[in-house]
Amino acid sequence: MSYSWRVLALCLLLPLVAVQADEPVSLTKAQLGQVLYFDVNLSKNRTQSCATCHNPEHGFIDNRESLLNGMVSLGDDGTSFGDRNTPTASYASFIPVLTLNDAGEFRGGQFLDGRERDLAGQAGGPPINPIEMGMANKAEVVARLQENPFYQQVFAQLYGDDVFSEVDQAYAAMADSIAEFEKTDFFSPFDSKYDRYLKGELELTQQEQLGEALFFSDQFTNCNACHQLKPFPSSQGETFSNYEYHNLGVPVNNAVRAANGLGADFVDPGLLAHPRINDENQAGKFKVPTLRNVAVTAPYMHNGVFSDLRTVILFYDKFNNSTRTVNPETGLPWQAPEVAKNLALEDEEFDAPALSDKEVDALVAFLATLTDQRYEHLLQDAP
Repeated sequence: MSYSWRVLALCLLLPLVAVQADEPVSLTKAQLGQVLYFDVNLSKNRTQSCATCHNPEHGFIDNRESLLNGMVSLGDDGTSFGDRNTPTASYASFIPVLTLNDAGEFRGGQFLDGRERDLAGQAGGPPINPIEMGMANKAEVVARLQENPFYQQVFAQLYGDDVFSEVDQAYAAMADSIAEFEKTDFFSPFDSKYDRYLKGELELTQQEQLGEALFFSDQFTNCNACHQLKPFPSSQGETFSNYEYHNLGVPVNNAVRAANGLGADFVDPGLLAHPRINDENQAGKFKVPTLRNVAVTAPYMHNGVFSDLRTVILFYDKFNNSTRTVNPETGLPWQAPEVAKNLALEDEEFDAPALSDKEVDALVAFLATLTDQRYEHLLQDAP
């Protein structure tokens, strides 16, 4: 396929000018990563890019209207669905590499099961995943890159003249440049209402203040047990995750299983799916996500089983509140956990007093203040 190629990266963050393929151009690795992030030619049918499932206009999630309303993503082939909700790519650069502490607890790593060490590893996954971007192997992806004279020129400038001499080398360069783009402030602006409040630029409402107090309280909730790294109140730069792994007793998403064909008997092993982890004590555990932009990145949980943020809080509260017996989204009793062992909420660390409706609403209001400024307009459309 021949190209009369122009750089088309939507100019969302890094200033790029349209150039002809035969014109000299000098870009940073992050700028190259920006172009790649939006390039649908890296998928088998040339229909999907990184931005398809991590849309910068919608909190870096998959907001496409489909059969499953974003519970899981639709693949490049137009028929395949995954089994896990697409996590936001915002603030992902702050996720540490996967480590194991002396207590046998894992922390960090990319993807919900930590199977990739860093952002570059994550960026290299979707193009060759058969139910995502669908390319057969790295060589096919590199061949797509080489179709484009612009890529040939810029890759050579940034990664050496011999960058395309080996498939693995060229593929690693592609993943590295996308990772460099994801490390920019465009993905992690720290400019939410809460950030501006911490700087003294505005005040929280009384309801938001109550939610803040509850969120950071060791006595009334345990939100901060998993969703806090920095000491309160000096929490500028807080990503609202400790990146540990827990099994919260999330039920099966039957709609997803019906669509992707895995069936009711399939069990997602969570962290145990990591190719280098074989400890049964990790079954059913998933990485604690950031709460940045959580109010506008529905649906929720690792399988998208809940569509409303308030439902998530009620789900947690039901373990300490005997009145929370019904899932408000279905009108039926809460379903049993998909993996009924290794449950974090059986640990004393997660014991907390029952929440009133007023307190639940306050927590929802506080979480909305963690929305990046450019997504605040989406709050009016949130469930």
